[in-house]
Amino acid sequence: MDDYAAEQKSTEDTLAIKNGKFFAAIGYVGFLCAVPLVFKKDNAFALFHGKQALILFFLEMAACIISVIPLLGKFTGAVMLVAMGIVSLVGIYQVFTETYWRIPYICDVAEQLKL
Repeated sequence: MDDYAAEQKSTEDTLAIKNGKFFAAIGYVGFLCAVPLVFKKDNAFALFHGKQALILFFLEMAACIISVIPLLGKFTGAVMLVAMGIVSLVGIYQVFTETYWRIPYICDVAEQLKL
């Protein structure tokens, strides 16, 4: 790839990140994960983070379901919710630093989503 093509690709990627940053960030806020998937499905940055946020949302819902189990379920669900909250906050931080952050294990599942 010559220098002009690399510069052009870099400019297009930077533009996609700038245009999708807001939508990618709000995707990490619970049920708002659908926002980047619906409104910015043509933006690679927003779609990348939106898919990961969707998987995080499903994990949060699983934690809520687990938390209704007596005794150990409440503790396990609470720990899972706190962990997912921290991962979401880190995801928002990564969006604002304009990084394609691959959440371990979650990104592998998110990449298989066909939307």
